Amino acid sequence: MTPYERLTKSNTKENLWIYILATLKDNPNYAWELPTLIEKEFGFRPGNITPYRVLYRLESQGFVESTLEDRRRMYKITKSGEKELEKIKEFYQAVIKKIS
Repeated sequence: MTPYERLTKSNTKENLWIYILATLKDNPNYAWELPTLIEKEFGFRPGNITPYRVLYRLESQGFVESTLEDRRRMYKITKSGEKELEKIKEFYQAVIKKIS
């Protein structure tokens, strides 16, 4: 695996929380919709089970919250999640500035 391939893997599938928060920032969604939305918006498709695990962790940490709608769980980003997403944007901007 090349350094670039390692970088893209670690910045996509291994940090899926970034893409889940970014997707939920625009609109609340069901977990089963997230893989398709992430693939459409960001160009990679996470596994079908992984988003559920990440959502569970994000919810337990207060970055997303869910409600039950017609026996399906709808997720939305919280203020804490928006702050966390902003921190990651600042992190990437700083990295890009340093390597440019």
